[in-house]
Amino acid sequence: MLKNATAVSVDKSEVRSVTPKRFWNPRLLILLIPPIIWLSVFLFVPYITLFINSFWKVDFGTIVHDFSFSNYTKFFTNELYYGTLLKTLKIAFWVTLFSILLSYPLAYFINYKIKKNKQLMYTLVIIPLWVSYLVRAYAWKIVLGQDGILNSFLLAIGVIDKPLEIFLYSPYAVILALTHIYTPWVLMSIYTSLEHIPQNLIEASKDLGAGRFRTFFKVVLPLSMPGVIAGATFAFVLTMGDFLAPQLLGGTSSMMISNVVYSLFGVANNWPLGSAIGIITLIIVIGILEMAHRLEKKTASF
Repeated sequence: MLKNATAVSVDKSEVRSVTPKRFWNPRLLILLIPPIIWLSVFLFVPYITLFINSFWKVDFGTIVHDFSFSNYTKFFTNELYYGTLLKTLKIAFWVTLFSILLSYPLAYFINYKIKKNKQLMYTLVIIPLWVSYLVRAYAWKIVLGQDGILNSFLLAIGVIDKPLEIFLYSPYAVILALTHIYTPWVLMSIYTSLEHIPQNLIEASKDLGAGRFRTFFKVVLPLSMPGVIAGATFAFVLTMGDFLAPQLLGGTSSMMISNVVYSLFGVANNWPLGSAIGIITLIIVIGILEMAHRLEKKTASF
């Protein structure tokens, strides 16, 4: 009996000693090399380069490799830069809020109210994702323009006497267009979370006497919060990095932080300042992603 027990213990130790060695399989390392190279070349190296450039200075249009915090100081002391960032955060907040308010009822309706052709309805909702971003942005320019569809409709029904200029080249046009563009992303996340809620939990809530609204607020909404947070993160982060819609629909009065970075790199030739603003924006985005991740884990425990 003792010899058998010793043999078994030896066998287990051998298994434990063999198991870690399988992780360092040469074939596995060969498979990991391409993604590591890809991430290094197209992600880590550009970010490191951007970070290093943010400490240089520009002297008469020439980049001087003189270490300085002047670019970061300029950002926090110049209202044009930090004010534009605050405006960007405000626009991103409204786009995220409107996207959630549009997406949640629609996702709830598709998941719980539609019995037939549910996948067809879901496909019709996300069809705008198949259309080019540029086409959708220009479409809103046609709709909101001075001679656009909206002004023509209001003139035809007699609401206004002459075309209005307030629809286009304003923050409202940017928020409207970005809400339309990013709502399908939010809807996909919310719909997925609703689809994975066990039906027996909803039936149990009703069997225990909870009404429709109580079931929604006590069961459906808490369990769908991870999808809401994921969709909100999509909308917020993508809006912060958007520069085309503000340029086409917002004009100079609705310039966002990405437009500032674009002008510093492409027009002003001030790469160090543009790099510093890019690093600050990146830190904010990483902070938002970390907060969303923590909140999503907390709501997932429901």
